[in-house]
Amino acid sequence: MSPGSKNSSSEGEQRRLAAKRSNLWLRARLLQAIRHFFIEKDYLEVETPHLIPSPAPEVHIDAIKAGGAFLHPSPELCMKRLVSAGYSRIFQICKCFRDGERGEHHLLEFTLLEWYRTGAGYMDLMDECEEMVLSVSEDLGFGAKIHFQGHNIDLKRPWERMSVKEAYERYASMPMERALTSKRFDEVMVREIEPHLGIPKPTFLYDYPAELAALAQLKENDPALAERFEIYMGGLELANAFSELTDVSEQEARFERERLKRKQLGKTVYPMPERFLKALAHMPDSVGIAFGLDRLAMVFTDADKIDEVISFSPEEL
Repeated sequence: MSPGSKNSSSEGEQRRLAAKRSNLWLRARLLQAIRHFFIEKDYLEVETPHLIPSPAPEVHIDAIKAGGAFLHPSPELCMKRLVSAGYSRIFQICKCFRDGERGEHHLLEFTLLEWYRTGAGYMDLMDECEEMVLSVSEDLGFGAKIHFQGHNIDLKRPWERMSVKEAYERYASMPMERALTSKRFDEVMVREIEPHLGIPKPTFLYDYPAELAALAQLKENDPALAERFEIYMGGLELANAFSELTDVSEQEARFERERLKRKQLGKTVYPMPERFLKALAHMPDSVGIAFGLDRLAMVFTDADKIDEVISFSPEEL
């Protein structure tokens, strides 16, 4: 490469970085507004280790190895140990890491907002999500109306609430049960259902099949469903939440099933997170949520790619 082409490449990189200035300013104000919301509601901001001996063994989430440990895919296990120790309202904004996740809406290293609250149900958590996003939008000067990817989105409460079964009946080419048995649930969700969600108001998609409960509590009056929801705006998934499972035996059994699936697929089989399971025996009824802040920044900046709301993409390093 000639010196001239090196200079041209460097100038191009500088222009790309400079073009993100307004988005990065808004992102910074977004984080400040979120912190203000939770501190005003008497939440304790916590920090937990990024390097952990074992992540939750979920078949579709691959942790990144770092020496003899793993970079955490989420702060969930450590934060739940704090809840089990008596911390009734906690939140955290942190970097998380997942192997193989790179795309227009995905990063290997991304930023999550995660919070937990005791003595509440998953419907209460939906209310709090509405309150938080609307408060942040008002702090940013948008009020209750935002524009994202050609859609006007109304943030006024209440937001749309739709069960997974209803979403399948309304938008999918097959029933939810057939999608599950044919292992096409995620495919149908992404291709046929998600593009309709979160327009013209944000959507809570709730009551997932028990097979997809992960670390969620099953519904007491209908154990075929889990008390889990996701949030969508303008067709973009932003968050995953649930009423927390506190049954140690059930959680251990789920982990064992996931570890077996990972083994069958030739994936890394993580050690059982024993300290988390021991703490779970002391965990009160609670709810928790993982909220993607890079994606929320996309919504508020009307960005179509996640690279537009971070300082450096992996390819720019």
